[in-house]
Amino acid sequence: MSHEVLNPTPEYLAFWRERHVCTLTTPRPDGSPHVVPVGVTYDPEAGLARVISNKNSKKIRNVLAAQGRADAPDGPRAAVCQMEGRRWATLEGRAVIRTDEASVAEAVRRYAERYGRMPSPNPDRVVMEITLDRAMGRA
Repeated sequence: MSHEVLNPTPEYLAFWRERHVCTLTTPRPDGSPHVVPVGVTYDPEAGLARVISNKNSKKIRNVLAAQGRADAPDGPRAAVCQMEGRRWATLEGRAVIRTDEASVAEAVRRYAERYGRMPSPNPDRVVMEITLDRAMGRA
């Protein structure tokens, strides 16, 4: 079932506010999918999904390797997904890596709000922002 990225149903948005471990899929340099568990926040007002991570992680390196390539001028495609029982939700779009303090702080704030805990300090933290163009699921 398709959903509006910027105007999700209340049920879909509520599902994204619950505490769930999610998966993130990014393309490896050879094009194969790299899928890992992550925490994700969904910001429909901005049309973004955010994932905080260490700047040296494979998922971050995958996106950085693809940013600016001719086939991905706005960043590579990425997807985040979560499920519980028969409920599931997927968000897709173009991923970029942000390193500026304000973007990272906002992502950490949203993570703490959703997951109920502040992540431990990490001077190497960055945020992957996925500019969303597709939302699917059954919530």
